[in-house]
Amino acid sequence: MIIYNVTVSINHDVHDEWVKWMKDVHIPDVMATGFFLEYRFARVLLVDEADGVSYSIQYLCKNMADLQVYHGSHAPKLQAEVNKKYEGKFAAFRTVLETVD
Repeated sequence: MIIYNVTVSINHDVHDEWVKWMKDVHIPDVMATGFFLEYRFARVLLVDEADGVSYSIQYLCKNMADLQVYHGSHAPKLQAEVNKKYEGKFAAFRTVLETVD
């Protein structure tokens, strides 16, 4: 199983709006691509929140091939939507993990 993890620090002034938008719009849009089996949306704890609140959004997919197709066909548009809506209000980084059974 592959985990596509997006860690985001969102500014305090748009935090509540961003959380609602993530739950109501962005995450459903990502899931609607059909490449992910499930997701987890979690607040990162025990970190300095002076500049913003941090979250981890983990999308689970079957294999790297699916993730690569997602990255090539859907990720640029979805990431552009986030950038347009919250430009300058967040920082994000992405990691890809493989579960160990």
